[in-house]
Formats: sequence, C-alpha cells, structure tokens
Amino acid sequence: MSTSEGLIMEKELTERRSEPRSLKDEYYGVNFSIDESPSVYQFLIWDTSSKGRSLLVREDSDVLEHLRIGQVLNMKYYRKDPAKPVEFLKTEIRHISRDVDGRFKGHLLVGVEILEGHNIDEKRPGHRRFA
Repeated sequence: MSTSEGLIMEKELTERRSEPRSLKDEYYGVNFSIDESPSVYQFLIWDTSSKGRSLLVREDSDVLEHLRIGQVLNMKYYRKDPAKPVEFLKTEIRHISRDVDGRFKGHLLVGVEILEGHNIDEKRPGHRRFA
C-alpha cells in the first residue's frame, strides 16, 4: 500500500457513527460474497442503532480490499432466534471506523444499513445464495 493510499484509508477510518449504540437486535451475524472475490465472508454484528448495525471485522481481513462506503451488497442475516428463518437483505456500507472504545484491538467496525425491510428476490439474476 502506498503512502497516499494509507492516508486515504486512514481518513476513511475516522469515527462516523452518529448516535449511541445498543446490543439489542434480532440478528447476530451476516455473511456475503463480493462479485470479484470467490470468498464468502462471515461477520458478527457488534452493535446496532435505529439507523444501522456495525460488523466486527479484523483490520487485516482481505474483505477490506473490496468494501467501499456507499457500496450495496446482498447480505444473509442470521437471527438470534433459531426458529426464525435467515433473511437476505439489500445492505449499504455506511462507514468503516476504528473501534473508538478500543475494546477490540485489531478490529474495525463496518457500519451497514439495511435498505429493504423484506427478503430480496432470491431468484433475481446475479444473486448468489449462500450455504
């Protein structure tokens, strides 16, 4: 990574969360794939607000090479209640921030916002279903 890329990345990593967080949410984790990567990425949802959630991502994860603020992905959300089905939801990357509390050394928080309140059409062209 060049010095200029490092400065841009550092600038993007400043705190962008705008309200207090809560751990109360019906989802505990997500997984998703990115078109140019053959990997399926899995992350825990760390905190939530009325406007979004944050995914806990190791700062050395290769997924950070593929994520951009404003990017929209179809994510598979896992519920805390195992009796309820998983949901495939259109989700936007809102911020990529360092954990200001320092609780998770070596991790970043990737803020996401669900754009749709219902399952997306799993048969839509280009949609990848996850195991």
